[in-house]
Amino acid sequence: MLLLKSILFVLLLVLPNAVPAELDWWQNAVFYQIYPRSFKDSNNDGTGDLRGIIQKLDHLVDTGVTALWLSPIYSSPQVDFGYDISDFRDVDPLFGNMSDFLELLAKAKGKGLRVILDFVPNHSSDKHEWFEKSENSVPGYEDYYVWKDGDPSVPPNSWTSYFHGPAWTWSTKRNQWYFHQFASAQPDLNYRNPKVVQEMKDVLTYWLDLGVDGFRVDIITALFEDVNYPDGPLDQSAYRSDQPETYDMVYQWRILLDEYQKKNGGDTRVMMTESYADADKLFGYYGNATHNGAHFSFNFWFITQLNKDSTATDIKGVIDKWFNNMPERYTANWVLGNHDQSRVASRYGTGRVDGLSMIEMILPGVAVTYNGEEIGMENGKVTWSEGWDPQGCNGNEEDWEKNSRDFQRTPYQWDATVNAGFNEGHKTWLPVSDKYTTLNLALQHTKNLKSHYRIYQELVKLRQTETLKFGKLRTFALPNNVLVIIRELENNPTYVVVVNVGDKFASVDLKSVASQFVVQIPSVQSSKIPKSIIDGSTIYLVGFEAVVLVSV
Repeated sequence: MLLLKSILFVLLLVLPNAVPAELDWWQNAVFYQIYPRSFKDSNNDGTGDLRGIIQKLDHLVDTGVTALWLSPIYSSPQVDFGYDISDFRDVDPLFGNMSDFLELLAKAKGKGLRVILDFVPNHSSDKHEWFEKSENSVPGYEDYYVWKDGDPSVPPNSWTSYFHGPAWTWSTKRNQWYFHQFASAQPDLNYRNPKVVQEMKDVLTYWLDLGVDGFRVDIITALFEDVNYPDGPLDQSAYRSDQPETYDMVYQWRILLDEYQKKNGGDTRVMMTESYADADKLFGYYGNATHNGAHFSFNFWFITQLNKDSTATDIKGVIDKWFNNMPERYTANWVLGNHDQSRVASRYGTGRVDGLSMIEMILPGVAVTYNGEEIGMENGKVTWSEGWDPQGCNGNEEDWEKNSRDFQRTPYQWDATVNAGFNEGHKTWLPVSDKYTTLNLALQHTKNLKSHYRIYQELVKLRQTETLKFGKLRTFALPNNVLVIIRELENNPTYVVVVNVGDKFASVDLKSVASQFVVQIPSVQSSKIPKSIIDGSTIYLVGFEAVVLVSV
């Protein structure tokens, strides 16, 4: 038996009560990422679409999420699944049309859901009108992209694309090289051209005028490069990531959002940025002493710094590191997965799904969920011949499985009918997981069945309590690989998450917190009964068991 108060004072993180008058709508929100291709196919062409999302809005309402965030839906040749945009102001026919989007927007808002769009500012498609004009040296567009002179057989420097091969492509039309951090079909925009800066601000304003509630800014770190484009070592990040001008651009976009709200009224239009930078660079995207930046920059540390071998001490370390580095005026956020990362159940192991959901949902701040994580979806099986992702397919077959992101993008598993209820047709753009008959939403809706979905749903509901919105945070990592997270607020119930991170039996003594607890939410492997009362001095946990407790 491990007595909590006597052994872990050296590992304790305590965040003080800091109770604002109220939270802005986004500060305790659950953002639900929808990957449109894989969510719901309404017309049986094999690819998910906007009308499919409309059909499933009630799922989001039932789940209790605050906002849906749509991965790119813009007009695109689809070289990189919509991240190669040929028109920033229109919807790709693959997903529907602008009328479908406006209907989705209206119906989502009518159901109390906010709508967030992906904003992809770093590059466009090479089929975009701007690039076609720039490549042909049309006056006014010459410098919309990054062009360099040079020998047609030798790129301007040694930089490589994230999708393999050189980061430069020779244009026979312009007789110059153009720069692309990603595919050659995704030329980088030149933000040192004021015209480009204004064009992209106009794109933001266009979608704000239509009624969106904010933006997730894609790969913000890549926006600028060292102006000299020097040859560099294998790690070129010092020259092509997190440049000083990038932060200023984020601050300009924040000014645009804030001024839009002042002019047009309504609630905060939120901006969240994607960056895998280290802490010293990451928090710059939040702002500085004189400027506000993103409302929050994604915290990917549960992805980049933890895995299935991580211990309770490791998890606590990631939580503590975030709060120790984040300035107090900012809002924390927690991201367990997305369309670029292996699914939570596959990355950490299926036994840890509920425990990780409990950790994410009880911590202060924003929670971000990738579609399917609420039911514990696992990576699907995709063969080399079935793959689409350029990050994998542009390499060789031997490295494809390591590099491809197709596995976490397989269709959502709605039920046990044909194609997991994704559609009623004979094909899907990626194969449906072969586990869909036993791992699907409909099954997890079954009355009296303990399921990942039911647990997730209850956790989201719990976030509306005063304690979880405003309460003090304490974290403990016990020597027997048990993580304890406590949220407490004066004159309100205390909530405790206890997670056995390991596969061995463990026991915990929490009588220093409360003599008795009510079992609020037990994980799927737990034998504890919801609403039952247990003794705080003797809490037993089987391997990977997790439970949310509330003080009596």
